[in-house]
Amino acid sequence: MRYLRDKEFRMSVLISACVAAITAAAGFFLIRQQAAMAGFLLAVLGCVLVIALWLAFTLCRYRRLEKLAADTDRMLHGERDLNFTRYQEGELEILANELSKLLNRLSEQADHLQAEKGYLSDSLADISHQLRTPLTSLNLVLARLGQETDPQERRKLLYEAGQLQGRISWLVEALLKISRIDAGTAVFVQEQVEVQKLMDSVLEPFAIPIELREQQVKLDIPAETAFTGDFSWSCEAVSNIVKNCMEHAGEGGVLTLRAQENSLYTELVIEDNGPGIAPEDLPHLFERFYKGKCSFGSGIGIGLALSRMIIKQQNGSIRGENRAEGGARFTIRFYKGIV
Repeated sequence: MRYLRDKEFRMSVLISACVAAITAAAGFFLIRQQAAMAGFLLAVLGCVLVIALWLAFTLCRYRRLEKLAADTDRMLHGERDLNFTRYQEGELEILANELSKLLNRLSEQADHLQAEKGYLSDSLADISHQLRTPLTSLNLVLARLGQETDPQERRKLLYEAGQLQGRISWLVEALLKISRIDAGTAVFVQEQVEVQKLMDSVLEPFAIPIELREQQVKLDIPAETAFTGDFSWSCEAVSNIVKNCMEHAGEGGVLTLRAQENSLYTELVIEDNGPGIAPEDLPHLFERFYKGKCSFGSGIGIGLALSRMIIKQQNGSIRGENRAEGGARFTIRFYKGIV
């Protein structure tokens, strides 16, 4: 029955049926009139007409198939502005419609691959730039270290070299984590994460820097607050945010960490009383390798981007904004359902 959707096929069947019916009726009439030879000739003529109609229909169909094949060939050679709308109905229309879908899908994939290629090129350039700066500094320090004879100066140079080496190690490790998340190979465990334990683990490495800066940490975390996620990855994400707030709070600053839980999500809020975020930096806050107007010299511009990727992988969201009373606020939400 699907062939009846083809207009040309319907017309061919209808005309052939009419010709056959007229021929049969005329032949029967002539036979009744004792004109057998004339009836036979008329029947032969009818068969010839039917065959001619089928040949014309088939020839037309093959021409349309040839045009469709030519369009497909041009599509395979990169032409995108193809019009399949001239195939109005029937099986060829179905085939043309599927080819049109295929063309759109191939075009989308080609555009996506081109964008990925450009993104990869930009990322490699950013990575090489970020690695080149500390590596150059490290080479200069090591060169001075080999020529320095004063023990006190050598200790200073060794300390500086250690700082640069630590920065390079952190950068490489962070880039590897980002690559794992991009490639989909990072494993996120789904477990119950208690926010109080998470914050204790996050603040532990910052205890000495916070004390040296004479900063205060205010915690407001109910004991039963929790969310479903990966403890280690969540610790990495929150640590980057706390580190950012600690650096911007300055000497004698205040860090505030709050949490609450409701039926929809678990919310973590991290605040500082520093200078806040420049308005022009807010739209780019979580972009890779973006260094804001108020970034410190040691900032690389990848910590917040990594935090956002980790949080999104755990069905969460993060927002950065300025507080009305001054300082920055980061709001993290881990949702209990798919959003």
